[in-house]
Amino acid sequence: MPLPLLAAAPPLTALAVNPLDAHSLLATFGTLGIAFVLFAETGLLIGFFLPGDSLLFTAGLLCAGSATAPGHLSLPWVLLAAVTGALAGAQTGYLLGRRAGPALLARTRSRKIAEGAARAGEILERYGHAKAIVLARFLPIVRTVLNPLAGVLDVPARTFALWQVLGGLLWTVGVTLAGYGLGASVPSIDRYLLPIIALVVVVSLIPVVLEVRRARRTRRVEGGV
Repeated sequence: MPLPLLAAAPPLTALAVNPLDAHSLLATFGTLGIAFVLFAETGLLIGFFLPGDSLLFTAGLLCAGSATAPGHLSLPWVLLAAVTGALAGAQTGYLLGRRAGPALLARTRSRKIAEGAARAGEILERYGHAKAIVLARFLPIVRTVLNPLAGVLDVPARTFALWQVLGGLLWTVGVTLAGYGLGASVPSIDRYLLPIIALVVVVSLIPVVLEVRRARRTRRVEGGV
């Protein structure tokens, strides 16, 4: 009997996927895709655009649906895949930053990554290592950049490992169970899946919008000095 984690693998004809759409990612790659997406988003700078928040929430919703419904996922396997991908990704990003040094971030030409690195540096300075590592998990782009930045800045390995595990568990388990709780409390949640996913995407973008506005205000103030 195949394991549920692997049973969700799609046929080759289904591999046309939108990497920005959580539902498309789950429909194409299933539970196993959650681990890969979260690993890329939290461990590799090229994964900054991936929809980690909406992916976790949508996966939770699909776990709460009927076991016979299309796209239904197993909650234990989803949590395992999410935690594994997020924790391994963060640790990989830290090790890459520690070995490659400042050149790792300097080589990127992405304005969003550069802005994310600046914001991550501010968070580390303002809140200290522990709080910053945990808070970054809930901020798109920042959670991608902070891990290698922590390695570049020589954050102690034990400190980083402890708090990235705590932050990773809070983020993955918390967001997934929030989706599962909503799905379990609303009958026939499958009917409202697309509008809910759209709402989650909008909510997850709020921190990014606020950060862009803050950065623009800062530039205007500095330009007027």
